[in-house]
Amino acid sequence: MKKILLLSDTHSYIDNNILKYVKQADEVWHAGDIGDIEVTDTISKIKPVRAVFGNIDNSTIRTEFPLDNKFELEGVSVWMTHIGGYPKRYDYRIKAAITKNPPKIFISGHSHILKVIYDKQLNLLHLNPGAAGKHGFHNIRTMLRFQIDNGNITNLEIIELEKR
Repeated sequence: MKKILLLSDTHSYIDNNILKYVKQADEVWHAGDIGDIEVTDTISKIKPVRAVFGNIDNSTIRTEFPLDNKFELEGVSVWMTHIGGYPKRYDYRIKAAITKNPPKIFISGHSHILKVIYDKQLNLLHLNPGAAGKHGFHNIRTMLRFQIDNGNITNLEIIELEKR
């Protein structure tokens, strides 16, 4: 069993409130727009990080992390990207590939809008954790946490940090 903390769109911001949840996780996944490599460096000193770069990320971050991160953990296939869309509105770049070979979890960020949508057509769970940073139009900083155990996704929780 693995406890996952999922965040996105930190835009160079990290604080003790985020780090409190990092310490409770087994792994931290960042769905792009990291902003400053110091964000993921700080997290990785505490817990392992899986991440993708976003549209605002510089060459240092783009060298460190891929555009798409596809992996399997505890029997669950995962595809994480920054700009991916959501069920019935997947981004043109990934639409054909996700339709042909859907993961069990599809993660994207970018919108700053927290979304948890089950795609019945592709039999996958779409997760967008919203934005954990202070830059953007969102009012509340958000993240997601959940557990993955033997092919199952359980105990999914929305974390509301505070108003930005």
